[in-house]
Amino acid sequence: MKKVNVLAAASAVVLGLAATSCDSKQNVSLSNDVDSVSYAIGVSTGAGYKENLKTLPGGEANVDALIAGFVEAIKGDSTKMTPEKAREYMQTYFVQASAKEAKKNKEEGEKFLAENKTKSGVITTESGLQYQVITEGTGAKPTEKDRVKVHYTGTLLDGTKFDSSVDRGEPAEFGVNQVIKGWTEGLQLMPVGSKYIFWIPSELAYGERAAGPDIKPNSVLKFEVELLEIVK
Repeated sequence: MKKVNVLAAASAVVLGLAATSCDSKQNVSLSNDVDSVSYAIGVSTGAGYKENLKTLPGGEANVDALIAGFVEAIKGDSTKMTPEKAREYMQTYFVQASAKEAKKNKEEGEKFLAENKTKSGVITTESGLQYQVITEGTGAKPTEKDRVKVHYTGTLLDGTKFDSSVDRGEPAEFGVNQVIKGWTEGLQLMPVGSKYIFWIPSELAYGERAAGPDIKPNSVLKFEVELLEIVK
């Protein structure tokens, strides 16, 4: 999950304002440099934080409330919270909401792994890594010191795809010990030419950290990995 901070939240407010003003955008006049740079700031902010409203912990943001608070404050009108109280509330909310979400992800991940390991063809290692052989290659197995070239697709348990060398059309190359623990362990199980599915528990992935806009704290990750070669 993308970590939300005060700057991102403020930018999201600006985005919300821009979104609600779409009917009047044709009336915006860029008659001087200040007008143009003001518009440029709006475009840059909106593009940079377009998805931010969807990733607030605890649920999607109430755009109307965001806009109301922003407009009241920028106009100097009476607000339901002082700026100090607002900052204090945001900090407390983000910490608590993130903790709740992480706990929920942990519970859902553990439930999935417990059910998944009972399925035919799924093997669970001592560390908790789960894998299934799609194609068993006949080449050598890499060691922790090797570099490998692979094709892979990574998804969340709900099917959301967060990364794919296949989609990019170019294999990835890296050291076996330069990736998350689940990858380091899993790659060493694979003979070259193999294709496996890995289900990686959060503690062998990113743990309580978020990674990018899609991978939330305590997420179990699923990868389909094809080991193309050990790079010499």
